[in-house]
Amino acid sequence: MMPPPGEFVITVGKSDAGQRLDLLVSLKRSDCSRSFAATLIQDGRITIQNNVKKPGYRVKPGETIRGCIPVYEPPSLQPEAMHLDILFEDGHLIVIDKPAGLVVHPAPGNDTGTLVNGLLHHCPELGGNSAERRPGIVHRLDKDTSGTMVVAKNRMALENLSRQFKERQVIKKYLALVYGNVGPETGTITLPIGRHPVDRKKMSIVSTGGRDAETRWHVKMRYTGATLLELELKTGRTHQIRVHCTSMRHPIVGDHVYTYGKRGKKMRNETRLETLLRAAERQMLHARHLSFTHPVAQRTMSFTAPIPADMQRLLDGLALSGGDHG
Repeated sequence: MMPPPGEFVITVGKSDAGQRLDLLVSLKRSDCSRSFAATLIQDGRITIQNNVKKPGYRVKPGETIRGCIPVYEPPSLQPEAMHLDILFEDGHLIVIDKPAGLVVHPAPGNDTGTLVNGLLHHCPELGGNSAERRPGIVHRLDKDTSGTMVVAKNRMALENLSRQFKERQVIKKYLALVYGNVGPETGTITLPIGRHPVDRKKMSIVSTGGRDAETRWHVKMRYTGATLLELELKTGRTHQIRVHCTSMRHPIVGDHVYTYGKRGKKMRNETRLETLLRAAERQMLHARHLSFTHPVAQRTMSFTAPIPADMQRLLDGLALSGGDHG
C-alpha cells in the first residue's frame, strides 16, 4: 500500500540505479507526477542523502531519498461553460458523448476545465449534491477515451445508478483498435488487475492482491497489421481494457502508457504501424454503447455514441489497404 501524502523515504535498489531522481520519485509515488517531483526537488523538498540535487541526478544503489509531498487541496468547484454532446437528458440524469482529451473530474494537474465543471454550468442542481468533489459521477472514462457516460442529477439517481454499476447490471461495450492480427474471432480475458508493483501510476495483471476482472471481446474488422475489437466489460477496473488487451499481446493503438519498453517496440515493428502510431495521438478506445435501467421510469435505456472523427480517419485509412469483417 502507498503511504499517505506527506513525508516519505525511498531506498534506491539495484534495479533503480541510473534512473533520474525526478522520474524515480514519480514511479514510486502515484500521487506525484514527474514534473511535480522536479519542482519539489528544485525547492529542496525532496533530497538524496539529505543533499539537494538536480531533478536529473542519476541515483545510485543504497542511496536514500527523503521528501515531503504536500496534500492536494482541490479548489472549490466552479461552473464553466463548455460544449457538451448530450445524447439524453431529463430531470434525473444526463447521458453525454465525452470527447477524448476531457478529464472527468478535478485532480492534481487538472483543477479546472473538467467535465464536472461543464456539468455544473449546464446542470446547476448538481451543486446541491452535498460537498462532493465528483457530483453526479457514477463511472469514469480515461481522459483520452471517448464515448458514452451517464451522470446522475440528484441523490436518488446517484444511489440507484451506483448500485447498478456495482451489481454489474449495466451493459458497457467499447470499440478498440489493437495492434496485430487477433487470432480467434471471440474470447474472454479473466486476469485480475491491481496496481503495478513498480510503476504505481499503472495497473497490471501481476499485481499482488489484484481484483477480479473480466473482459469479453469479438472481432469486428480485420486490417493489415491491426484488428478492430468490440469489447464488453463485465467488471469496471481502472484501465481494464488497456491492460487486458496488452496482456494478450495486442495493445491498443496509440496507447503510449501500456506499450512502453522493448516489448511495445517489438510489437510496433512487427505490425508495421509506425505511420499509424504517428497519426494516433491518443489510445483508440471508444465507449460505444451503454445500457442501464432508468432509476425512476424503470425502463431500459440504451445509448450509442458515434465513432469519433480521429478514430474514423484511422479506420478509413486502414480500409484503403484492405479489411475483412469479423
